[in-house]
Amino acid sequence: MKNLSENWITEGWIDFEYKKYLLLAYLKGVNTNFKEVKLYPPLADLIHHYGRLKSFEEDKNQLKAAFPKQLEGPDIESLKLNYRPVFIDDDMMKQLDEIVQYSIPHFKNYIEQGKDIYDFLENEMLIEPIGISPLYQKEGYIMLSQEDSKEILIYKYKVSLFQNSIDKFKGIMLQFIRNVRLSIVNTFEQMKLGLVKDYQELPNPAAFRIHSRYRIPIQESLLPISKRLLLKNVE
Repeated sequence: MKNLSENWITEGWIDFEYKKYLLLAYLKGVNTNFKEVKLYPPLADLIHHYGRLKSFEEDKNQLKAAFPKQLEGPDIESLKLNYRPVFIDDDMMKQLDEIVQYSIPHFKNYIEQGKDIYDFLENEMLIEPIGISPLYQKEGYIMLSQEDSKEILIYKYKVSLFQNSIDKFKGIMLQFIRNVRLSIVNTFEQMKLGLVKDYQELPNPAAFRIHSRYRIPIQESLLPISKRLLLKNVE
């Protein structure tokens, strides 16, 4: 997929038709990914660009600040390089505003498409504990399975709490352990026992099976949706 740079609006030739071409080429790639059920990174990228455009729409000064700066020369005393803003006339700002107003609904439309796919896939996924669940569930294992496949992907997970100046939020890290095949003798319970034997730092681990009723790309969809689903279910 062809990516858009962070400051695609203000970089290069400031022309509505040119920027429209860049945008539509990018969205064509997003559409191809969505048809292949590859949600990430396109969906996160769309949300990021949409947020920047909304900020530009609400504050024209932010749009001006996104322009590349021209180097004036070094400041010997402060040991820094001095830059000056590129001159932006009224006609250029009108072009930029037109580009922003054209782009916002296109990004919003594709974000909604991506979220619809995401919600559908998440609703078609099952999560269930394997064996007895311990009180401590911040670390453990997940076993990912998909319809019509005996291949099981096992990951170790760890939930962490992050905090910024405004709020606290949870994140989750996954570490790939191994691929195994599901069979009559190698059940999910047997897989859990094998993990306890091989990784004794978690003698009584939480373990979950996450099953997708559809075969979907692992890195681009199955893993990111599974991470969010797991976060919703761990204590």
